[in-house]
Amino acid sequence: MLHTLAVLVENHPGVLTRVSGLFARRAYNIESLSVCRTEDPDISRMTIVVDGDDQVLEQVTKQLHKLVVVHKVVDLTSEAVVNRELALVRVKVNADSRLEVLQTVDVFRGQVVDMGRSSVIVELTGDGEKIDAFVRTVRPYGLMELVRTGKIAILRSES
Repeated sequence: MLHTLAVLVENHPGVLTRVSGLFARRAYNIESLSVCRTEDPDISRMTIVVDGDDQVLEQVTKQLHKLVVVHKVVDLTSEAVVNRELALVRVKVNADSRLEVLQTVDVFRGQVVDMGRSSVIVELTGDGEKIDAFVRTVRPYGLMELVRTGKIAILRSES
């Protein structure tokens, strides 16, 4: 099962290495990792997606809390969240397929950010399933390159 963790850490050089090293030493695979500075310039937020059962999650959480640079760990897995990924996708096109690819981009509410004679680059945001579906749809045209950010997530606002 995939678990999404929001980890608030000190914004210093080497913190990412310490946190990712914790996962590596215990042979836990990070499915995705996004890091950025928060509204407080001294604090960064890591959104980490890790694969494992509840025991793995418990161990990871306990180990993260032991790191001095970690201020807070929140498991967002079962919470009401807004989550997104960003993908840039280069798709092969020719005179016959260009219109079909552009229509597919519209269906998925993507945006063409670069267009050449033989390829287009599409920017797409959404949950992982939406991006996966887009990739499956355009793969027959010729998927040339794919870059994804990994998941970012934030708790939903109260009603």
